[in-house]
Amino acid sequence: MLRRLKQGHRMQLLEWQKNPIDSVARSYPPSPHFTRSARLCDGSGKTGPGLIPKPTGSPLDLYVKNKQAAGQQPGFFIRTLFLALSFSRLSHFSLSPLCVTPPDRRGRHDRSQQITATSNSLPLSLDLDEKGQKLKANFPSSLPTAVELHQIADFDKLTNSFISGMEATSAVEMQVVEKQGFDLGLFIGDLSLDEDAISDDESLDGLHEELEECKNDEEITNILAKGTKLREYTKGVENNIRQVELDSIQDYIKESENLVLLHDQIRDCDNILSQMETLLSGFQAEIGSISSEIKVLQEKSLDMGLKLKNRKAAESKLSKFVEDIIISPRMIDIIVDGEVNEEYMKTLETLSKKIKFLDADLMVKTARALRDVQPEAERLRQKAVSKIFEFIIQKFYALRKPKTNIQILQQSVLLKYKYAISFLKEHGKEIYTEVRAAYVDTMNKVLSAHFRAYIQALEKLQLDIATSTDLIGVETRSTGLLFSRGKEPIKSRSSVFALGERINILKEIDQPALIPHIAEANSQKYPYEVLFRSLQKLLMDTATSEYLFCDDFFGEESSFQEIFSGRPIQVIDEHFNMVLPNCYDAIGLMLMIRIIHQHQLIMFRRRIPCLDSYLDKVNMSLWPRFKMVFDMHLSSLRNANVRSLWEDDVHPHYVMRRYAEFTASLVHLNVEHGDGQLDLNLERLRMAVEDLLGKLAKLFSKPKSQTIFLINNYDMIITILKEAGTEGGKAQLHFEEILKSNIAIYVEELLLEHFSDLIRFVKTRASEESGSAGEKQPTVQEVEPLIKDFGSRWKAAIELMHKDVITSFSNFLCGMEILKATLTQLLLYYTRLSDCVKRINGGSALNKDLVSISSILYEIKKFSRTF
Repeated sequence: MLRRLKQGHRMQLLEWQKNPIDSVARSYPPSPHFTRSARLCDGSGKTGPGLIPKPTGSPLDLYVKNKQAAGQQPGFFIRTLFLALSFSRLSHFSLSPLCVTPPDRRGRHDRSQQITATSNSLPLSLDLDEKGQKLKANFPSSLPTAVELHQIADFDKLTNSFISGMEATSAVEMQVVEKQGFDLGLFIGDLSLDEDAISDDESLDGLHEELEECKNDEEITNILAKGTKLREYTKGVENNIRQVELDSIQDYIKESENLVLLHDQIRDCDNILSQMETLLSGFQAEIGSISSEIKVLQEKSLDMGLKLKNRKAAESKLSKFVEDIIISPRMIDIIVDGEVNEEYMKTLETLSKKIKFLDADLMVKTARALRDVQPEAERLRQKAVSKIFEFIIQKFYALRKPKTNIQILQQSVLLKYKYAISFLKEHGKEIYTEVRAAYVDTMNKVLSAHFRAYIQALEKLQLDIATSTDLIGVETRSTGLLFSRGKEPIKSRSSVFALGERINILKEIDQPALIPHIAEANSQKYPYEVLFRSLQKLLMDTATSEYLFCDDFFGEESSFQEIFSGRPIQVIDEHFNMVLPNCYDAIGLMLMIRIIHQHQLIMFRRRIPCLDSYLDKVNMSLWPRFKMVFDMHLSSLRNANVRSLWEDDVHPHYVMRRYAEFTASLVHLNVEHGDGQLDLNLERLRMAVEDLLGKLAKLFSKPKSQTIFLINNYDMIITILKEAGTEGGKAQLHFEEILKSNIAIYVEELLLEHFSDLIRFVKTRASEESGSAGEKQPTVQEVEPLIKDFGSRWKAAIELMHKDVITSFSNFLCGMEILKATLTQLLLYYTRLSDCVKRINGGSALNKDLVSISSILYEIKKFSRTF
């Protein structure tokens, strides 16, 4: 119990220090220790019990909060006012001077007297009971309003009256107050502790445990140790609290003006807010009514929008139906009486849509309007079909006129009316079949006539290159054709085996076709591959144009196939089949094969597949013919009459030149294609030529002449292969190896012819000396004739060898290389002889006859500079 009492006083003291105004409000409600009653009185004097409520939201609260925010404590006067007034809804109040009866000489008040607080309109009486321990406050039953209270004297008068009343207290009383502190009993009497009332009810059970628990509390321990009475200690705490309340009252008095001003401001704010509330309430009501109206309008709008959407959908379908089914008078006039032009084509499109609509739409078939419209639409269709047929047939007949540019007529005239063909295809299939057949027949005749005339003109420009006797191994003198070919035999015969400028045709593969009458006017002649390219070029361009036109005009490729599978291709095939069996120009055949290959690539880039089968057929015809002609050349070499071909001349043979040119031409044409079959055929041809060349060489009586003949022919073959601009393939490498071996043979034969004794001695005696030391050593007598013979005629011998080389070899560069090899070999032989002389006993006597090596080198260099 002591612990609870002590803790209660401690918490009360802390609350008074922190928030005095709330502490006052909580100090006086009924409790086990303090009791107080308040009576509300009306005008008749009747009273009734009631509790003093805690003020909320009054100007006093705002004042206290402002004080606390400024770090100050509210005055005790506020606490007194809270005790004096009922703390009700009143916002403002005023008090008259508070009258307190003075104490008697013993410092005690007359307990029968009353402490009264009066005002102009608010009487208040504070009564003490007989014991002087309980305080009773009597209030009128009806409280004044805020406006009435505001009319009461302001706080300055109340404050001055209150202070003057306090000063009227006797000096003894003030001394007692100064000595003992302000006693709230002077103002409202003692507040008695109802210890007696509750002591009987409380039991002392557990007191010992509580004392044990509070033994460690310092404050309770000090109180128990000093023997301080609880009542005295409590009164001391209460006196401290009263002093704090008095200070708070003084603070409140000082801030009374601010409270009045704050009240006025709050009242003005209340008025403004009340007006705003009224205005906003009106706005809210109006907005509510407007919202309901808007909602109604929105519902009507949605309903109207849905109706409009449905009506638009119905209108669009109905208008489309009317537009599709109706046939206007202007359409009838254009179809029946109008000319076939662009407007007529547009009208045909409209008529086609209406006919399709009448036939396809199920809704139309059930409509009554169909009975009126369908007969008219059928009559218009028949009229349009017949009119289109007559118009298109007339345009087709225009293609048959001579010197008509077919492509211009197709592109500028016929394609403008291609929808007419589509109309016939959809609504007049029988008439469309007739129109298509008429076009196919027309183009068959026109194109076949054009190609036949062009081929006839090209035949006049053909230059014959080769015949069946123009073969590699055929003797020229036996044919007699060299003088039987008219005015240009030399030029044409030179192109039989050599490619020459004929290769340019592959560089001009995409050039326009020849114009025959211009070439004929210039008296120009061309090999057949040039004419072949022009004919194929014209065919490709015509087929491409016709293919694209048929696909665009008729919308199908079958028309083109019917046209070109007929007479135009047959005319070209007849010409080609007539020329090909009589063609013996292997170079020309290979050029035509390459031309066909290039044309296939061109058509592939154009993405036009219409001539693929034709080009493949031509290519398959050219290869067998080339193989046959090539085999004829091969057979001519194998079956050649060596005696008739042989000539007593070591210079290159014309058969070998033919072979070299022929091989170089085919190798050059095969570089980019790498045809393995052609390489095998060339290898067979090389072996046949090599065999024939060996046979011709053996007909020479002297080995030297045979060697010279072989060297000249091999050198010529290698040179021609190199001049062709290619590596020459395997044939060139093979011939280079054979040429080196024959040059070495010729060098030995030429040196033996002039220095046979020296060479035999060097090869025999010099080798014996170095090989076996036991053999007889060469003597001075054996070497001296050789030395003197060489020294006397070596320059003349070199001059003779030079003349021999010049006359023997037609290729100047080859002769120079052979002479250099000969002189180098001579220098090697003589160097070995000089070394042998130096090792012979007494050989120093021959030094004066030896030719210095530097002299021989000088001569060799001189001839090298000459060449």
